[in-house]
Amino acid sequence: MKKPNFKRQEWFRYKKLGEKWRKARGKTSKTRRYEKGKPAMPSVGYGSPKATRGLHPSGFKDILVCNIKELENLDPATQAGRISATVGKRKKAMMLDRAKELGIKILNKGI
Repeated sequence: MKKPNFKRQEWFRYKKLGEKWRKARGKTSKTRRYEKGKPAMPSVGYGSPKATRGLHPSGFKDILVCNIKELENLDPATQAGRISATVGKRKKAMMLDRAKELGIKILNKGI
């Protein structure tokens, strides 16, 4: 079951509030009191299974890599690489070629 997109209380009313979640703390807050028709509040029941918690949607563990040496240390069965933004175009192309040889999934190919 998909989790609701938790939004801040009265996010629709004032643009300055934004949509990012903040706990409702008001004395008479309808959201805090879980009244019908009001947005859902995050709670324990919405948690994801421990086995999949923190994983990339592809099912791999997301590992940030900055060079070829770090890329070669990845486990292709459980880990996927995300090439750092500080890596240049030429080295990124070299890393993509090496990842293909090793059978490692790269999450931000961009090509």
